[in-house]
Amino acid sequence: MAQQTDWVPTTVDLEKPSAARSYDYLLDGNHNFAVDRAFVEKMLAVQPEVKRFAQVNRAFLRRAVLFMLDQGIRQFLDLGSGIPTVGNVHEIAQEIDPATRVVYVDNEHVAVAHSQLILKDNENAAMVHADIVKPLLVLQDPRTRQLLDFDQPIGILAITIGHYVLTEHDPDGVFGAYRDAVCPGSCLAITHLTNDFLELTNVTEGMKQSQNRIMARDRDEVTALFGDFELVEPGLVTTSQWRPERASDAQTPDKDGLYAGVARKV
Repeated sequence: MAQQTDWVPTTVDLEKPSAARSYDYLLDGNHNFAVDRAFVEKMLAVQPEVKRFAQVNRAFLRRAVLFMLDQGIRQFLDLGSGIPTVGNVHEIAQEIDPATRVVYVDNEHVAVAHSQLILKDNENAAMVHADIVKPLLVLQDPRTRQLLDFDQPIGILAITIGHYVLTEHDPDGVFGAYRDAVCPGSCLAITHLTNDFLELTNVTEGMKQSQNRIMARDRDEVTALFGDFELVEPGLVTTSQWRPERASDAQTPDKDGLYAGVARKV
C-alpha cells in the first residue's frame, strides 16, 4: 500500500504509531501509515488474537447502535470514534432513520481530518476535535450543542476508549460527567480491554511504543464506569457474547479480550 500523505494535516506525527490508525489497519482500513502497519504486525506476533478483538468489537458496535435505535434513540455521542471505516455509527443509524444525529469525538489528527472530509455534506453528523478525558470541552463544543438535544435521550458510545482513560485521568469523573449530562432513557455502551480471561500484559506494554498508553481493567472496574445506569440483558459480558445475531457467533471470553455492555439511565 502506497503511503499517501498529501491530504494529512502537518501536525500528524508520521514517525510514531497511533491507536486510531492502528485500529484502522486491523479493520482493513486504508487510513494508516507504514509505521502503524509495522507496529500492528509486531503486536500480532506476540498476541495473534488482537485482530479478532478488533473485528468482534466492531460487530458489537453495530449491534449496540441498533439496540439503541430500537429503544427510540435518534442521537449519538461517539467518544474516541477513531477513523471512520465501513460500518461507522452514522452509516448504521442513518440507514434506519436519516434524521439521526451523530457527534464523533477524537483527538487523533488523521481521524479528525478524514471524518471531516466524509461528513462535510452530512448535516446530521459532525466531528469534534477534542480529548474525551476533558468532558466539558466535548459537551460544550458548539457542534455538540448544535446537533444534540440533551433534553432527549442520547446514546453514548465508549467503544474501546475506556482503557485509554488512565488512572491519572480520573476515569470515574470522566465517565460520570458524560452520564450526568444526559437525560433518563439515554444509553451508554462500553467495550474495555481486560486481563480477566487472557493475559494481555504484552498488549498493554506494547502500546507504550505508540502515542497512546492503555490499561486493562477487571470486571468490577469496568462495571463501575456505568455508574448508576442499569445494565440491560445479558449484562456485562464479552463482545461476541452480547446479543449475538447467531448463537454460533458467541465465543469463549478468551477469544474476545474485551468486556462489553450497554446500560440505560432510568
